[in-house]
Amino acid sequence: MTGSAEPLRVLVCVPEELRRQFFPDPGPLLALGEVRLLDDHRELAGALPGTEVLVTGWGTPPLDAGLLDSAPTLRLVAHTGASVKPFVTGALWARGIQVTQAGAGMARSVAEVAMAFTLALLHQVHRFDHALRGGSSWAAAERAPRRHEILGCPIGVIGASRTGRAYIELARALGADVRVTDPFLEDAVGLDELLAKSRIVAVHAPALPETRHLLGSRELALMPDGAGLVNTARSWLVDEAALLAELRTGRLDAALDVFDEEPLPDDHPFRTLPNVLLTPHQAAGTAECRRRQGDIVIAEIERLAAGLPLEHAVTAAMLHHIG
Repeated sequence: MTGSAEPLRVLVCVPEELRRQFFPDPGPLLALGEVRLLDDHRELAGALPGTEVLVTGWGTPPLDAGLLDSAPTLRLVAHTGASVKPFVTGALWARGIQVTQAGAGMARSVAEVAMAFTLALLHQVHRFDHALRGGSSWAAAERAPRRHEILGCPIGVIGASRTGRAYIELARALGADVRVTDPFLEDAVGLDELLAKSRIVAVHAPALPETRHLLGSRELALMPDGAGLVNTARSWLVDEAALLAELRTGRLDAALDVFDEEPLPDDHPFRTLPNVLLTPHQAAGTAECRRRQGDIVIAEIERLAAGLPLEHAVTAAMLHHIG
């Protein structure tokens, strides 16, 4: 924090395990001013009085008028994650409280996992692993569908979000033939065309009312036999029942980090399908990603203290088109 910046009263409402990941060196955080730490969101109302900056994590309760009555001095809500929709309310902006988030810090790590998924599906790594771990003979394990390289591979990207753009950069660097569908891109292709002509489809769109089940039975049926679906965004975007029906036929493969129900139930059919690669919603869980998220939050608080505009501000008007 610069010498001209004012010290602030900061409440960090993030569980200790995650807090240590976001702020492995607590020095810059503590230098912001009077910093208090809170592990339990259920105690938030009692800890808010006197707070000027609230640092939030996953599980934050809705910051409605009733809760904000306990925080008359609150000036900024700084979220260590990406989506603020689960807890922001109009009461924040009505009181002039600013909102920011650290989603930009997550783009690279999620894009890398999406790329790892892409390569695994192209090379059938998941099927080989399922077969060998499931007790199949060596000869049986060898009988995977045709495999492909990413060089020249037709890849379709749904959504040129921050993560989508990071994924596109990786895919093109590896020589893939990338097409993108996004309503805000002038050179975007149509969704149906993208699905029909892609060997891998990577989902990176935001979760909005108009993107609910963007990929349903009709859309999944457009994908070529042997194609793969990569979803590290939100399960909201894909009709899970329709996807399960397609996967059960063996016609498509999928790599998924997000699910309608989390934790994924122990008896969920996804767990037993040999053509599915699963991770437990951990695409953004790298040490580097967590540190970037913490650095973004600290930098935003420093801007507030110095009287500078926020770089990652979220406004009420933005909520209709961000995830």
